[in-house]
Amino acid sequence: MLPTYKTVLTLTLTVAVVISCTKDFEEINTNPNAPLTVQPSLLLRQVIYDYGEQMSYEGFTAGNLLGQYTTALDFNLFDRHDLKSPQLGGNPWPVFYQNLRDNEIMLNLALENETFAIYEGPARIMKAYMAAALTDLFGDVPYTEGFKGKDITVTPVYDPQEEIYMGDGGILDNLEKGIGAIQNYTGSIALEGDILFDGDLEGWIRFANSLRIKSLMRISGKVNVAAQLQSIYDNGMFIDENAENAIFEFTDGEPNNFRLARLRIGDFNNFVLSETLEEVLTDLNDPRINVLFRPFGNSTMEEFNGLLNGIDATQTPVALADYSLAGTVFRENTGRLDANFLTGWETQFFLAEAAERGLITANAQQLYETAVTQAFEYWQTELPTDYLSTAGAYGSGGSGSINQIITQKWIANMINGYEGWIEYRRTGFPQLKTLSASLNNDLIPVRMPYPAEEEALNSVNYTAAANATDGNSINVLVWWDNIP
Repeated sequence: MLPTYKTVLTLTLTVAVVISCTKDFEEINTNPNAPLTVQPSLLLRQVIYDYGEQMSYEGFTAGNLLGQYTTALDFNLFDRHDLKSPQLGGNPWPVFYQNLRDNEIMLNLALENETFAIYEGPARIMKAYMAAALTDLFGDVPYTEGFKGKDITVTPVYDPQEEIYMGDGGILDNLEKGIGAIQNYTGSIALEGDILFDGDLEGWIRFANSLRIKSLMRISGKVNVAAQLQSIYDNGMFIDENAENAIFEFTDGEPNNFRLARLRIGDFNNFVLSETLEEVLTDLNDPRINVLFRPFGNSTMEEFNGLLNGIDATQTPVALADYSLAGTVFRENTGRLDANFLTGWETQFFLAEAAERGLITANAQQLYETAVTQAFEYWQTELPTDYLSTAGAYGSGGSGSINQIITQKWIANMINGYEGWIEYRRTGFPQLKTLSASLNNDLIPVRMPYPAEEEALNSVNYTAAANATDGNSINVLVWWDNIP
């Protein structure tokens, strides 16, 4: 297994500048020999930790509502699909841009200074990873001018999602160049600050290839990706088991426990089991419900109960004790939880789907069963001996089997709730429910809206992007989305 990182420090990056002043403080001289940049090892550690910590929280509080894993009892405008009103979560935009800008500084250092060349590959791979998550949520976003590091552009243009994925310097290009940079590195300096793979460069190559599989499947409705997928699959150099996962672990105590453990109890108690997920897990007789949730307070037989998403809290009084709270792994025992970047089971599910769709030559059922087995292992739950031959048995092919693959991946992605929603948008599975009191005309959103600060700070480019999305509508499909 990967090393456990029980002490990950939140870093404050500083620029050391030596200043000498005259006695009347009118003239300031800067020492040209003073260091003006931060070490890339600190940037790498900071980007991985900050992004992983913040997006794990975002994925639970907001992504889980969109993906219908949980329901919000109060402060729930977001759960009712007023996505322009983030409350306990739902504003990932600054998380992306802060970390993409820090990552760009690291990449520039690697390109400009041979001493730091070892960081080029990881920096390109992290750029591709975060950029993909950003554009999958919002669609067209500032990219080529969006995170220039020290040469920051105040009013960046919005790049088309197609170019972000497929253009020079885009997601797929950076993944290939990142792999090449690692393979071609001939220096002797070790990769430091790496809390994903502890400096193991092969781990980064596996990560990049799994990201290539994921990215190619995302755009497979628009582009013929079969040859590329087959080549990656045949090569075999991707994350295919939990021991190779791109994760770092949280701790049980502060400061590096999962943020939900640090919320007030009232904020934590705002999130209960969604009726959508309850029905899926109950129909499958799936024991992971015992890890992901707790029996509801008024239960006399250790039962679980979910609530339909999007209630009008002013009109629908509910009692907390009637619904199941999130499991102890999300609050009391967060040392069992991790910040999940990419896993073997997620990769195997993508490959199973690719095989079922005829994009690769492989055994779809075998890949599916491997993925389910690894997903149970990931959530520290024993796989029932008959699960893969009864409730979780692979179907006879076609859309029914695609539904099974995506639904099983959706269950396992509860820590990455945005992923479940994104995959629903791409595939239509699993079937999400109409909200109790929708503020979006009973439509499931298909993109996140650009935040209000973009309209204020980048008005010209925001206006062009908003016009292209029917006034920044959450109901306009992103480029790769084929679901009507």
